Amino acid sequence: MTKAELIGKMADDAGVTKIAAEKALNGFISAVSEALAAGDKITLVGFGTFDVAERSQREGRNPRTGEVISIPASKVVRFKAGNKLKEKVQ
Repeated sequence: MTKAELIGKMADDAGVTKIAAEKALNGFISAVSEALAAGDKITLVGFGTFDVAERSQREGRNPRTGEVISIPASKVVRFKAGNKLKEKVQ
């Protein structure tokens, strides 16, 4: 599903215009992004939890040459699905 398709589905489900649904989705994305950048954890009961994890430095291999390279430490976004979402998917 693309962002445009999601906006259309949200508008239909909520009975609002696509413009209002797009503003709501953009607001949600902005709020989640800002919270994660600040190191906060977002929990949406029944849907899931977004958080930021530290990934330590590690060694990898260049697939072309086989040369060992150092992959620097980084932060990654994690999502853990909630029970209601897991039940829907199964």
